[in-house]
Amino acid sequence: MAGLSDKTPTPTEIKLHQQSKVLEIAFEDGSRFNLPFEYLRVFSPSAEVRGHGPGQETLQVGKKNVDITAVEPVGHYAVVLVFDDKHDSGIYSWDYFYELGKLQDTYWPEYLRRMDEAGESREPKTLVK
Repeated sequence: MAGLSDKTPTPTEIKLHQQSKVLEIAFEDGSRFNLPFEYLRVFSPSAEVRGHGPGQETLQVGKKNVDITAVEPVGHYAVVLVFDDKHDSGIYSWDYFYELGKLQDTYWPEYLRRMDEAGESREPKTLVK
């Protein structure tokens, strides 16, 4: 996991917008990204999502309505996002937030394509009683 490279700007502001389910993050270079909670959840840097090497990723499905319930600092280089589906093992470094922001227009369509190919849905599965 990347920490804080000397080429990545440091965040100047992190805001959770609960109603719109967006994390807004601004960096010292003037970059500002609005990252949907779902996007952050499906691209969690955790081993549970990414695996331990290439090709071991687990496609995250049914995360459309996920919420972030807490943001916990990790030193001066990252935070842990706690999601309401109990996922809390991803450490989001400033480098990773910056990457997710810069590459959102590439990553998100690729995720949607993989979901479509797998015949899966972003909608949470409902339990039938």
